Amino acid sequence: MNKGIFTSLVILFFTFTSFSDSSKKRKAVFNQIANNVSEKGKSYQKLQDVINLTTHRLTGSENGKKAEAFAFETFKTFGYSDVSYNSFEVESWSRNRVSLSIVPSNSDNFREVSVVSLAHSPKAAHVTAPIVDCFDGLDADFDKVKGLLAGKVALFNINIQSEENKGKKNLHRSEKTALAIKHGAVGVMIANSVEGGVLLTGTASVTGSLISIPAVCISLESGKAIREWISEEHNLEAHIEMLNYNKPVRARNVVAKHKGQGKYSKEKIVIGGHLDSWDLAQGAVDNGLGAFSVLDIARVFKELNLKTKRPIEFVLFMGEEQGLLGSKSYIAQAEKDGSISDVALMMNLDMINDAHGFNAFGNEELNQYFNNIGEEIQRIDKSYLNNNRNAAGLHSDHQSFMLKGIPICSPVGQLSREALNCYHADCDDIGLIDKKELDNNVKYTAMMLYALANSNSLPKRKTSEETRDYLIAQNLKNELILGKEWLWDN
Repeated sequence: MNKGIFTSLVILFFTFTSFSDSSKKRKAVFNQIANNVSEKGKSYQKLQDVINLTTHRLTGSENGKKAEAFAFETFKTFGYSDVSYNSFEVESWSRNRVSLSIVPSNSDNFREVSVVSLAHSPKAAHVTAPIVDCFDGLDADFDKVKGLLAGKVALFNINIQSEENKGKKNLHRSEKTALAIKHGAVGVMIANSVEGGVLLTGTASVTGSLISIPAVCISLESGKAIREWISEEHNLEAHIEMLNYNKPVRARNVVAKHKGQGKYSKEKIVIGGHLDSWDLAQGAVDNGLGAFSVLDIARVFKELNLKTKRPIEFVLFMGEEQGLLGSKSYIAQAEKDGSISDVALMMNLDMINDAHGFNAFGNEELNQYFNNIGEEIQRIDKSYLNNNRNAAGLHSDHQSFMLKGIPICSPVGQLSREALNCYHADCDDIGLIDKKELDNNVKYTAMMLYALANSNSLPKRKTSEETRDYLIAQNLKNELILGKEWLWDN
């Protein structure tokens, strides 16, 4: 036999044998994970425990501190010796009182409207001004009222409702508010998209600092009624009275470390989810689903004594709702101590439910890996769908890592319509959570995390220029500019 052919066959044999052995080992571990989560899963119970302890987990509040301590002690109880707090300062905001009245100009026919303040509105606001309908609040909508909004109150939808905007990409409420401020608005009214008088909260600030004008949420029904009244009266005024609390406080990310035991000890995987929630409800969906999945995945790794070539950091971020402040702090600290170069991959869990695939955020190499490992998972669990995505987005803690060129990913799942309707609203409670679906988050994400932590290679980090080009290709540049997060000159 030709020596070159013989050598090639030997290499092929050992490569195939290595792959087979690796697959066999993964299959055994995947079965262990599936059995452990089915029999001993604790994500639902721990979420229930923290809800009983805190009722909400607003960053900077006493309840927020209790949630941080709860997560810290839970990691310890699960057997992690290397658990720490990553402290950072946050401009805490909480609501006091707010009212909204609508009245025609030169009339005393006031109508009181139910309303909720949006976070990072001013500490005090007293606004009386005409209302201008800005429709869905996209750039093109503001262009329609250009020159008419200065000194007025902008009314727009939280989502896309008009026929002409169908198919267009929606903007975050904070980005729409930033556009309203840019056009001279003195107040903002955002109409919700959920029927039944549901009011939602959330930040109206793109930076996490107080904005200059009051921003409030009104219901879908109130938005429709105000627009009908505008068509009848033409000149309607909004009277917004608002008081809020604001002060600098300390908040803490919670970090538990799992050691790597191979040659990839300088390729750390960060898996995280934000622990904080808004104060209107329990925060079971946003983001009890993600945070307590991460917590239980950590338990699985410790309880099964899983060995990985790469180290893993399990991180529960605070301050996400205020503007990704916890993840920004994590990145800033990593840059300061030089450990940023060790972060090879970030997996983010935010409002993930009933995981059935993974999103590679525009990375084809990672997407193919998810497809391949997903097929292995399917061979031991037919209920796993292996429905993967490959598109990037913003407005969760992965963004802080993505801007540094770090590969990112996330499980993909499915939320019920009822749960989606309670987003940032007072109905986001434990009754929306299905234990089995929450366990699916833990089971499949733990399997994929184990595979990633032991793979022979991970996608390479992007250079600054490559990151810029990637963000442009993913159609994120304009949103990042609005959010004052664009780091490049062009």
